[in-house]
Formats: sequence, structure tokens, C-alpha cells
Amino acid sequence: MYAIVRAGGRQEKVSVDDVLNIDKVSEETGATITWQPILVVEDGNVISDADKLSGYSVTAEILGETKGPKINIMKYKNKTGYKKRQGHRQKHTQVRVTGIAAK
Repeated sequence: MYAIVRAGGRQEKVSVDDVLNIDKVSEETGATITWQPILVVEDGNVISDADKLSGYSVTAEILGETKGPKINIMKYKNKTGYKKRQGHRQKHTQVRVTGIAAK
């Protein structure tokens, strides 16, 4: 069984015991978050009807904060001596999916 959930600005395919990096969440480590699935696949049956999906929920436990890969930004203009270097690392929250359940 797996589900598609909206976590932050993206959609993620999740199943039980998956570990994901999602956009930063304000809850603390050890807290539980609940998502409403967009689509559920159970034993080959695809459930995407909003009325039927209202009975499903996906729960996840927050493991901690992580950082994404380093992104190097380089700006340069030819023949003027202008160079600018900047770096960025996006902050993420690491979560483990604990269950996909029907209410």
C-alpha cells in the first residue's frame, strides 16, 4: 500500500517506514504530523475519489532537521571586473512515515 501526499510545495509517494526530506516544518523532533492523501493504492485498487479519501490519513514522525545540497551561485559580468559568489543550503525536515490508515 502506498499513498501520494502533498508535503510542502511538492507531492511525495509514501509508504510505511519511508524516510523523507520535506520542506521545513515548525513542529519539534518526535512530534507527529498528519497528512490527507491525494491518492491511495491498496492491493492494486486505486482510490482517488475525494469522498472515499476523506476516510484515509497518513501519519509521520519528525526525526529532525537536515540541510539540502549546497547550491553555488556565481554572477559575472565580462570586461567590468564584477564578480559575486553566493551559496545556499535549503533547510529541510526529515520524517518517517508511521502509518497509512483508514478511519
